[in-house]
Amino acid sequence: MERKLNVPIKDEDLSELKAGDVVYLTGNILTARDQAHKRLLEQGAPLDIEGAVLFHAGPIISEKDDGYEMVAIGPTTSMRMNPYQSDVLDMGPKIVIGKGGMDDTVREALKRNEALYVVATGGCAALYVDAVEEIESVDWLDLGMPEAIWNLKVKDFGPLIVAMDSHGNSLYD
Repeated sequence: MERKLNVPIKDEDLSELKAGDVVYLTGNILTARDQAHKRLLEQGAPLDIEGAVLFHAGPIISEKDDGYEMVAIGPTTSMRMNPYQSDVLDMGPKIVIGKGGMDDTVREALKRNEALYVVATGGCAALYVDAVEEIESVDWLDLGMPEAIWNLKVKDFGPLIVAMDSHGNSLYD
């Protein structure tokens, strides 16, 4: 199944999706790597993450006089977020984008929260950037550009493959 989803995500948007399905996202996605996940748990989210999409990515950003420009954005290895991801999912995000597998604590959190883990193809950072229409904001820039939370307005971001679904199925089994 191939599906186009609008962000923020609602539970009913995900109930029929299964591991192996392909999705495209339109709306806002938030980048979040290790340090951002840790800070989310320590301080709470700097913006509403209910129904959000979190992208395990360290984008390459160029600073311009009038703001920022996205140069490239691709997935980073998601297993680094295993210590934090299940607790972060309990805060409301519905889709996590990353690369590679995640552990069984994340699988259980996806089921508990009716959420998905989808994978982006590594090595396609220059291609994914074409779906980014605008950088709407940045939070926690003190963590450094790759670790900050970048709020990205995207259109038809994908293709993304459902790797772990809300029913406990995983392509990594």
